[in-house]
Amino acid sequence: MIDPWLLLAFLPAALALNLTPGADMMFCLGQGLRAGPKQAMAASAGISLGALVHVSLAALGIGALVTAAPWLFDVIRWVGVAYLLWLAVGALRTGPVHATGRPMSVRRAFREGLIVNLTNPKVIFFVLAFLPQFTDPTRSLLGQFLMLGAIMGFGGLIINGAVGVFAGGLGRRMAGSPRFARGLGYATAAIFTALAARLAILERA
Repeated sequence: MIDPWLLLAFLPAALALNLTPGADMMFCLGQGLRAGPKQAMAASAGISLGALVHVSLAALGIGALVTAAPWLFDVIRWVGVAYLLWLAVGALRTGPVHATGRPMSVRRAFREGLIVNLTNPKVIFFVLAFLPQFTDPTRSLLGQFLMLGAIMGFGGLIINGAVGVFAGGLGRRMAGSPRFARGLGYATAAIFTALAARLAILERA
């Protein structure tokens, strides 16, 4: 469905993007510190699914709708800001490692990654700017977008998940130290707050 030469050009570009530290990687890092390796991988899977949803919406022309209705961009953006701040407060209350009480479920970590990605409207604009460079206009645009998005999503799943797993392993090893656990809680809350601030100052253009 995709021209082999375009695909060959896309692969290193996608790899470079996945290796570049960004909001998704930082979120998985925070989830790893907060809950552990399995939850970090689940959050990475949620982010990858969210990215695929954005790709599908971009191919269907939803990006043009968001551009034409600036208020929709702002609504989505501020929902994302509020959600990230809610996660930050939760990290401060419960700490990064739940030595007592019920740990975060893998399903919840997946849901949080999905929601954080879906409430970042900049993703769809990035998709509209980046993916068309590697598509053939004479072929099905939706199919090409989905295939390229799946490749990017898989790369992100592995790389962001690996970052979160490493952080989660560190958090679990240090769980015996209440002082270190509190520090990880503060670090996780700081990561989520920084992501919320980054999303809050995004411009539409």
